[in-house]
Amino acid sequence: MESLRMFVNGQAMSGGSLNTALSGARFVGPAETAPRYRFYSVRDEFPGLYQVTSDGHAVPGELYEVTYEILREHLLPNEPEELELSVIELADGSGSLSMRMRDESLTLPGVTDISTAGGWRAYLAGASVQPEDTAR
Repeated sequence: MESLRMFVNGQAMSGGSLNTALSGARFVGPAETAPRYRFYSVRDEFPGLYQVTSDGHAVPGELYEVTYEILREHLLPNEPEELELSVIELADGSGSLSMRMRDESLTLPGVTDISTAGGWRAYLAGASVQPEDTAR
């Protein structure tokens, strides 16, 4: 069965409330994006990447090998409307699928730039924020 690489950086990571959507996927390991992204919290419920041409940061996350079935049936149906599927660049120069912020979502209320926080887990720990069970 053909598999794809999927980078996750929010509640789909190990221990997160949406990690069950990756049941059956192979955990490849921790990974980091190339320093070409800004990282946002959306209402402190889930994060989103956004590619920029300058002042970008590397964002930590996890890399999985997923099948089309896992992506189609389990992961994508749980993603919020503020995000869309995209291809990103990882720190090693390779590519991976990942969710990214939609352009129109950047100016919504409750969207905060957390690019310097050190990732979603570090942001949540520093902000003492507990995402809701349905958050990404």
